[in-house]
Amino acid sequence: MDVFAAFIAPALAGVFVGVMSGLLGVGGGTIMVPIFRLAFGMSPLASTATSLFAIIPTSISGVVAHARAKTCVPKLGLALGVGGAVMSPMGVWLASVSPGWLVICVAAIVIGFSAFKMFKKAVKCAPTPRAGRAGGNVQAASAKAVPDQPVLSRKQYLQGACIGLIAGLASGYVGVGGGFIMVPLMLAVLDIPMSLASGTSLIAIMILAIPGVIEQGLLGNIDCLAGIAIVVGSIPGALVGARLVRVVPERQLRFIFGGFLLVAAVMLMLNEFGILG
Repeated sequence: MDVFAAFIAPALAGVFVGVMSGLLGVGGGTIMVPIFRLAFGMSPLASTATSLFAIIPTSISGVVAHARAKTCVPKLGLALGVGGAVMSPMGVWLASVSPGWLVICVAAIVIGFSAFKMFKKAVKCAPTPRAGRAGGNVQAASAKAVPDQPVLSRKQYLQGACIGLIAGLASGYVGVGGGFIMVPLMLAVLDIPMSLASGTSLIAIMILAIPGVIEQGLLGNIDCLAGIAIVVGSIPGALVGARLVRVVPERQLRFIFGGFLLVAAVMLMLNEFGILG
């Protein structure tokens, strides 16, 4: 029973984390932080630090699959990641000097706001026409799910770097990859389709999380065993999630992402106020 609780259960949870990561372009921190707080009973700081640690291998797995499927914009992901890496250590420092409850509450508020924006965008999206009954129509619809690579200007790459700065600060502070900020902003500011934003976000997360993980490790805040247990499941899960991007319609992706964010925000707040025990 101890082995199941210490390793097998978190590994199974990691599969779900990985699928959502690859599908939605998030590092998985918005799921992992509640898991570490609720299932492992970690402190807020240890939960966010261990989540950040597990985010890197999860993101790498998703990036590999997205790159193969051409469902990402590599140069934009690099701009986002570099911007985020600059600010991530600042976020870690702010978290280390903040009360634990404040870190969790800020995470929940930001995640909840992102969920609202995602739902708003999803409602405005036109429903995807259903393909005909013939198998060829279904295949054609799936093939069109991923748009062509966008041609971005220098200004847009600069905007991407600025988005990365914001995401990096949030990543270091609340122990998440920053995808819950980058994906909505890429959709709103850069007009990047959701089917490309997911993979692009993972490229940035893979880069921007590194300084924060190093800093959290030096501070001794990471529970390596718990992090490794989650990663065992999240790596294959991320590969599956990245493949699903090609077949899930844009509107449904936005609704799934919004719902995922909303649940994570509510769970964090309920737990922090002792409602979940």
